[in-house]
Amino acid sequence: MAAKSSSGTTPAKSLAKKALAKAAAKPAVKAAPKPAAAPPKTDAGPQAGDAAPAFKLAGAGGEKLSLSGFKGKKLVLYFYPKDDTSGCTKEAIEFNDLRNTFAKADTVVVGMSPDSVKSHDKFREKYGLTFPLAADEDKATLLAYGVWVEKSMYGRKYMGVERSTFLIDAKGRIAQVWRKVKVPGHAEEVLAAARAL
Repeated sequence: MAAKSSSGTTPAKSLAKKALAKAAAKPAVKAAPKPAAAPPKTDAGPQAGDAAPAFKLAGAGGEKLSLSGFKGKKLVLYFYPKDDTSGCTKEAIEFNDLRNTFAKADTVVVGMSPDSVKSHDKFREKYGLTFPLAADEDKATLLAYGVWVEKSMYGRKYMGVERSTFLIDAKGRIAQVWRKVKVPGHAEEVLAAARAL
């Protein structure tokens, strides 16, 4: 049996306590700082307060659409993935149903996707859409607004349009941005923002 000191601890325990105390007294060795994580890759695009990127594009019905062509009016520029698909059709119909109310708020609505003018013409005719649809087949404007992004479906990654809306004021500055838009009620929300602008 190990001899006990007057404090009631064995010499072995006493040595262990001293070793622990000594280790605790030493400054802790700092782990090497972790390299800063790369910022998440985002194509955030312009934000509220920024000048809206200019564009000049062909539109449905032979229209020529440009940002400068809407100067002096508020502009709702909404980006959608594809003509005549479920979500995009619902969104277009919601904006179309409110077109007169947007007009009373001195606001023009323009939809934009990478579809061709021919595709836009068919889409407008099929659903009776009366507002302009811009064809950005080379995706320059989609990239300028940061809405051409990497997406994922069923584990497969691909590039596509992130459903987004930009409210642009009469001077050509972005007043509000909606990203990853959920269609139900979105047009009404944008209308309320346009009225308040």
